[in-house]
Amino acid sequence: MKKAVLFATLLLTLTGCAAKTAYRTSCADQLDIAWRELDIAKAEGFAGTVSYSKALTLLTGAKTSQQFEGYESCTRNTEKARFYIRESRAGR
Repeated sequence: MKKAVLFATLLLTLTGCAAKTAYRTSCADQLDIAWRELDIAKAEGFAGTVSYSKALTLLTGAKTSQQFEGYESCTRNTEKARFYIRESRAGR
């Protein structure tokens, strides 16, 4: 019985760790792409738009989430930021 409880606890712990890293690669990749796109938007003169500011705020939040291992939140915020970068480059 003791072994079964120990095994179940170990299994739950490992499952929790695996779930936490599910978005790790996506978060890192999306952040790199988004920062590059934001730099391009700035170089093209769209840094003063509201959409650019929203994207910058979302990317800052995404980076913070990444630092605290909130990879799913990081990925979500990065996707939203990339939308606002596209909007900024379109002049909206």
